[in-house]
Amino acid sequence: MAGNFRMLAKTLYGFEPILAKELRNLGAGRVEEGVRNVTFEGDTGFMYKANLCLRTALKVMKPLSKFKVHNEKELYRNVLEMDWPELFDDDKTFAIDTTMNSDVFRNSMFVSQRAKDAIVDKFRAVTKNRPNVDSHDPDIRINIHLYKNNCTISLDSSGSSLHQRGYRISTNIAPINEVLAAGLLLHSGWDGQTDFLDPMCGSGTFLIEAAMIACNIPANINRDHYAFMNWKDYDAELHQKIVDASLNKTREFRHRILGYDKAPSAVRKAQENVDNANLTEYINIERKDFFRTEKPVEAKLHMVFNPPYGERLPIAADDFYGRIGDTLKQQYSGTEAWMISSNMEALKYVGLRPSRKIKAYNAKLESRLVKYEMYAGSKKAKNQSK
Repeated sequence: MAGNFRMLAKTLYGFEPILAKELRNLGAGRVEEGVRNVTFEGDTGFMYKANLCLRTALKVMKPLSKFKVHNEKELYRNVLEMDWPELFDDDKTFAIDTTMNSDVFRNSMFVSQRAKDAIVDKFRAVTKNRPNVDSHDPDIRINIHLYKNNCTISLDSSGSSLHQRGYRISTNIAPINEVLAAGLLLHSGWDGQTDFLDPMCGSGTFLIEAAMIACNIPANINRDHYAFMNWKDYDAELHQKIVDASLNKTREFRHRILGYDKAPSAVRKAQENVDNANLTEYINIERKDFFRTEKPVEAKLHMVFNPPYGERLPIAADDFYGRIGDTLKQQYSGTEAWMISSNMEALKYVGLRPSRKIKAYNAKLESRLVKYEMYAGSKKAKNQSK
């Protein structure tokens, strides 16, 4: 189709199939899973939509050029030949990120520096002016990926990572990444067809992401800026049409989303974030100690939570995780309970056999998302009733 081009969306480990499904559902073409990334095709409007709607993408990249490189002169020459003044104005700041696995170069900073020199020289030759580098908050982000002697140069259409949704203004210790939260919810099968509970809700990230999934609200609707807005070909009218069309696809949610935390500060911060996300009508947060609660609804309940691991929040892991298992067994029949933890030893004290284990990473911590099915009555009785 005319106007389509190849793009790459970066994601977290294990989320590639989820992101690929998201892209297909949005209408992407030629979707292919990679390692921590998914490539696809679409036009400029689809690039805007991908940044707005994808829940499990960290970045959306637009590759500009691919070439072989055997030395720094070839790198400089190929970057210099690109028409940078056609892409952005010389009053914009820029930064270059280089990732590499190559025998040609040893230092990624050196690669970035030589590419910067070529871009600046190109502008000087064409416009007589040069753009400045801003490594902290640039208008334009350029990515160089070197694998062996293959070089790919891309524009980062997102800018700051897409996990920065724009709604989280208050956090507690060890808040969960928004993209991680959304991916774990989708891994758990959350689709908004039951009531939902996060019994240790912290700053409310699971609650907010769950509500947006349930209502089909675009993941980044609260975000006000993307790097593509600084490109020369940015089409503000088209972008607004994409936003309006995406908002027209929201749906009603007829169940409840509940959050508990025993810390008053956590409850306050979570409520501030929910208010900022404009989701107050869907989410109710209460100050409660999970270990002193019982299932709040008669019907099936979907539970996802992120308990302390003992890494940044000190706990007596054997006792704490044991009480999680006891509370689920005694008070939460008819619940599908999912939790993520990096404390593999502590998970043994839950005293329940998980029906699923999914490997994930919370920041750099290797973790497991585990599923406990708390049947109403025994599992044997459930099977006999089928």
